[in-house]
Amino acid sequence: MAGSGPAHGEPAIGEPTGVRPGSSRSTVPQPAAGPRPSARNRGPVSRILDSLKASIGDVAFGMEDGAVSIAGLVFGVAASTSDTHVVLLAGATGAVAGAVSMMAGTYLDVVSMRDRSAAVRAEATRRIGRDSAPVVRRAEERLRRAGFSDDEASATGAALARNPDALLEFVAAFELGLGRQARESPWAHAAWMFIADLIAAATPVLPFALLGMDSARAASLVTTTVLLLVLGVGRARITHRTVLVTTIQTLAIAATAAVAGIIIGRLVIS
Repeated sequence: MAGSGPAHGEPAIGEPTGVRPGSSRSTVPQPAAGPRPSARNRGPVSRILDSLKASIGDVAFGMEDGAVSIAGLVFGVAASTSDTHVVLLAGATGAVAGAVSMMAGTYLDVVSMRDRSAAVRAEATRRIGRDSAPVVRRAEERLRRAGFSDDEASATGAALARNPDALLEFVAAFELGLGRQARESPWAHAAWMFIADLIAAATPVLPFALLGMDSARAASLVTTTVLLLVLGVGRARITHRTVLVTTIQTLAIAATAAVAGIIIGRLVIS
């Protein structure tokens, strides 16, 4: 965790595992939330919404990837042929292949992160089992920096020392930055990535299934631009960046892909 290393030169238990897009890491212990109903007690709609919230970073990334990559492909093919069926076939094939590729990559990414988190937690468990005193001292120092008094930090440290499981969770959350990573479902992240990538990739392709070539080119450009504007705003909110800068970056990447596709398409027919 940035800016909060071990106290008194004691070695930390492990290294932070990194944060997925859209997630955040707190440097100050937060009050525990009230009891939440278990997944079994929640309805399917609630579980789907929870899954979407956990995967929102994948959704934003998947939609941006699908829109940008397929827009470049579609505009390049559309520049080299006047047959909408050819553009539609190339775009649809690329959209499905890209979505499957992104889904597989997301699945492997989450599995790797879970394995890494499990390994770090296991190492933390071994360290705590051998000698919990240094870990408790680091926890107390962290609490003092967060604004706890000496008495409050000492009392909390003593309570953590008596409960190794609670100490492990404290270390995992505030020293290792693991959060909920070890409990995230790779299948849920992969599914949302596939859906988001495929929906965004279909945006520049669909006009060629409904309109003539000239009209489809214009419609594809307009709809893709609108989608990218929306994605730029959404990504800025997720990453807490400036909306204007993030949107311009998104449009610039898409424009580069489209121009590259058009140039390649022109070279093919020249």
